Amino acid sequence: MLLMNQIATLATELRRRQVTDVVTDLLSRSAHSSDASLYRVPPLLVARPRSAEDVAVAVELCAHHEVPLTARGAGTSVAGNAVGPGLVLDFSRHMRKVLRVDAESRTAVVQPGVVQAELQQAVAPYGLRFGPDPSTHTRCTIGGMIGNNACGSRTLGYGRTSDNVAGLKAVAGNGTALDLPSPLGAPAPGAAAELTALHGLVNANLATIRTEFGRFGRQVSGYALEHLLPERRFDVTRLLAGSEGTLAVLTEATVKLVTDPAHRVLVVLGYDDIATAGDAAPALLKHQPTACEGIDARIVDVVRTRRGPDAVPPLPRGSAWLFAEVAGDDETEVLDRARQLAAASQDALVITDPARAAALWRIREDGAGLAGRSPAGRPAHGGWEDAAVPPAMLGRYLRDFEALLGEYNVTGLPYGHFGDGCLHIRIDWPLEEPKGPQQFRGFLEAAATLVAGYGGSLSGEHGDGRARGELLPLMYSTAAIDLFGQVKAIFDPDDVLNPGVLVRPRPIDADLRIPAAHPVRGNLALAYRHDGGDFGQSVHRCTGVGKCRADNTGSGGVMCPSYLATREEKDSTRGRARVLQEMINGSLVSGGWRAPEVHQALDLCLSCKGCASDCPTGIDMAAYKSEVLHQSYRRRLRPAAHYSLGRLPLWARLAGLMPRVANALLRVPGLRSLALAAAGVDQRRNLPAFAPQTFRDWFEQTRDDRPAKGRPVLLFVDTFTDYFTPEVGRATVAVLEAAGYRPQIIERRQCCALTWISTGQLDAAKKILGRTVTELAEATEAGVPIVGMEPSCTAVLRSDALELLDETVAAPVGERTRTLAELLAQTPGWQTPSFEGAAVVAQPHCHHHAVMGWDHDARLLREAGAQVHRLGGCCGLAGNFGVEKGHYEVSVAVAEHQLLPALREAEPETAILADGFSCRTQIADLSPRRGVHLAQLLAERLPESQK
Repeated sequence: MLLMNQIATLATELRRRQVTDVVTDLLSRSAHSSDASLYRVPPLLVARPRSAEDVAVAVELCAHHEVPLTARGAGTSVAGNAVGPGLVLDFSRHMRKVLRVDAESRTAVVQPGVVQAELQQAVAPYGLRFGPDPSTHTRCTIGGMIGNNACGSRTLGYGRTSDNVAGLKAVAGNGTALDLPSPLGAPAPGAAAELTALHGLVNANLATIRTEFGRFGRQVSGYALEHLLPERRFDVTRLLAGSEGTLAVLTEATVKLVTDPAHRVLVVLGYDDIATAGDAAPALLKHQPTACEGIDARIVDVVRTRRGPDAVPPLPRGSAWLFAEVAGDDETEVLDRARQLAAASQDALVITDPARAAALWRIREDGAGLAGRSPAGRPAHGGWEDAAVPPAMLGRYLRDFEALLGEYNVTGLPYGHFGDGCLHIRIDWPLEEPKGPQQFRGFLEAAATLVAGYGGSLSGEHGDGRARGELLPLMYSTAAIDLFGQVKAIFDPDDVLNPGVLVRPRPIDADLRIPAAHPVRGNLALAYRHDGGDFGQSVHRCTGVGKCRADNTGSGGVMCPSYLATREEKDSTRGRARVLQEMINGSLVSGGWRAPEVHQALDLCLSCKGCASDCPTGIDMAAYKSEVLHQSYRRRLRPAAHYSLGRLPLWARLAGLMPRVANALLRVPGLRSLALAAAGVDQRRNLPAFAPQTFRDWFEQTRDDRPAKGRPVLLFVDTFTDYFTPEVGRATVAVLEAAGYRPQIIERRQCCALTWISTGQLDAAKKILGRTVTELAEATEAGVPIVGMEPSCTAVLRSDALELLDETVAAPVGERTRTLAELLAQTPGWQTPSFEGAAVVAQPHCHHHAVMGWDHDARLLREAGAQVHRLGGCCGLAGNFGVEKGHYEVSVAVAEHQLLPALREAEPETAILADGFSCRTQIADLSPRRGVHLAQLLAERLPESQK
């Protein structure tokens, strides 16, 4: 009760002082209970400030009520420095504006919630960029980058964040407003008391600061006191960069900008192992690369396994590689430098193709997520994430570190900023076991001692946070540690800001998220094959890297459409995962599967499966949602939409007996409204008409008219093609016959149970899908390929079936199932009809993208001469989601992200390619355009002799 009163009191006072966006509900607190670290610290409440005044009020009230305050950007901190037990100030919601750009002085003034990639977009028209680019640049905020002194891959070229900040405005923990240029210079008479006191402290400790701080570029641990030295002109701005929100809360920053070089070339150099790559990195620096990154073969293998062999462009021979980028305005000079650099390895590639280079950089950027599973197949965790040593020591350090891993019987996937001496790795400590936290502590203490012995830094760019703060005495002297406390006392005497971080730190093994989790096995509908059958372990795949908060659609990604529509953390894949984790540990969220917070978090999940491919950790929120709905409603009354939309194939079969009557009845205004209301369907939706003749009926009637010869292929006839769009099936038959195939269908109508799966009716789904897979298996025993026409149904056979059914039965069917484009790509002698001069706007179905991949489709059209504009993101309908009551506005907002603008801009003669029935329905519902299936697009261009 005391806790609830404290929450209510602070929330009331914040709102009374015009801090209006304050949330105290369990859902929001759960979504903010962790960041990208191992640590779980549920806040009392969350506020999203709109102005510097809001921030000042929050600091004042937290000090008055003795409530801790933690500033948070995108929550991508891997050290636990963006979680706190009191008030969390989330800057990513409102304070995300680029206020001014001054091209002449090459600076920009930004609010702390501005995403780094959005700042890049804002300054690009001036030919400028912000230099530091962490791998999380698509979602990390400038405020967070300043808080942690983020670096990224191109630090060699552009420096750290602290090197790129020209001034800050902030509110100190004692409430003082700070307006700091960089550098400040000695405080003038009458300057703020805090600055005068800090200046005196520095002058009294010059020997300690000069000998222990600023020893090499990636020394990020602790406070960067070297910037306060007289020769650095008392640069308080650069002290605050990297102070992890423990001294002041940022409200505005002036950042430096640089020109983007005209030419970039990637050089990939191969080595026998990761330590040899570490040995080689320092020698490459003489060629002035803007980046020099190390990556291990084990992490590349993860990409090949998860995304297919085509996801990794050819690499030089070796088991480890250095990615070195050279850049400049003179193309000849850049290429010459690249070739000189390549000569440093026995096997190297000089890559000038931007697309190929981007594919390789994507592997490096996704490193934190890809490394979420160790080579041993166990969950791998952050905690010893970014230690750095002087670059000349890196190879030796890597060998000693590998030995330390072996000593503790743990493994990980190493990669990092080798030109700077910085190593990233996630390690598979058995945190879920009783002695796991003890082993975790022992390893971190040993690793910190190892790094300190090399003159290194516990953190090379992410800050110390909760993960390393307690270990700082292994790196710094007692005098230096005392200095940290005195600096903290000057700015934040009452320890309001981010307590437990850097000064008087929490124990490194306190507040760990994994040990608080409980295994969830038994009575589960899905197998969770890659997680030992444990729903809890599967949900904890989410490491919090936050890629779901980024706009991935520009590169053809899908995840996460609802977050892009609402910008609410609870609607991100990560936010939902956090709520499910809280459900499992049973503290913040009680009530298990039926907890209201769980269903609120999952309500706007489109079950698009985008996260299954786009999230580097392999989260599959669509599967988790199905499991939650299954467990919640099993043997209970369900929402109306589960009976109507969730069992659509049954109703379609009934309506298919008298399609004209069914269509006529649904056009009667009053009856239509009643039917939609009873079915849980939004009244603004148009219901697709039933075809007068099903595809199966057409196929049987025309069987004798089709060629009797050709390679056999089995068509999987889904409900949507059969009852609503048989023209897609007819076109598919025409194309397959033109390619030399003899299409067949199974005798009985079968269903993949997609609609049962998406609504969590998994007992019924198993039975329905089991019958289908059994019959398909019998029909394809001779290795006959199966072609799916509806992408979502094809994806069920390729993916969901393996989770719902016996894998030995489902796997052979999944292996034989192809999309039309995949089959044609494997067909000897097939020549795609010419699309020379044709323009195509393509909306790949989400499940197509996530499970099968859309590359074969894109390649088929482009090689035939088409100009393909591939859209990213979801169409917004997503099966039953956009049809259900309460989802219409979000469904339209998702469509507005890419699909609808592209339709409005497309010329009338441009073809709109949409294989998914949902996608074509959404297009027809929200625009005057009509989408066509790939089979229809191809069939229209077949020579007359093949039609």
